[in-house]
Amino acid sequence: MKFFLDTEFIERGHAAPLQLVSIGIVSYLGKEFYGVSSEFDPDAANDWVKANVLPHLGDGPRLTHPELAAAIRVFIAANGLRNSDGSPSTYDSGPEFWGYYADYDWVVFCQIFGAMVDLPEGWPMYCRDLKQWCAQMGNPKLPPQDSTEHNALNDARWNRKVYEFLADRYSAGAV
Repeated sequence: MKFFLDTEFIERGHAAPLQLVSIGIVSYLGKEFYGVSSEFDPDAANDWVKANVLPHLGDGPRLTHPELAAAIRVFIAANGLRNSDGSPSTYDSGPEFWGYYADYDWVVFCQIFGAMVDLPEGWPMYCRDLKQWCAQMGNPKLPPQDSTEHNALNDARWNRKVYEFLADRYSAGAV
């Protein structure tokens, strides 16, 4: 099953690790997960993050990385391919993750679970990148995002929309 993810994070260069602020995940079928970390330091954010990310976090609960990891495991397991009786489908080879300019998103996603080797069994150790696919297709003009940018859930929804747009172009032979 395809899952589209986005994260918001604090980046301070080589002297300090990335800090996860929030994560949004949308399944191919439209089910959604949104979580905000309780482990970031808002004072460490640069002015851009303070202006463009922090105001859009919402008032929901803040979760530790172990709490986020547990919730994401449940979300992914509950939203994989299912048979009509609700059992996992034999056609589901595990989750497939997609992001847009996904390199840092994938690093902070993996860090929720510890290190990359700590990802749940059967999960890939890589994320597919929509921007790379877009570049391979000649950089077509992508559909606009019609919601607040830099909210991880809104951005994950847009990633799903971009995937559908690119897949339609690919299947139509517009490569």
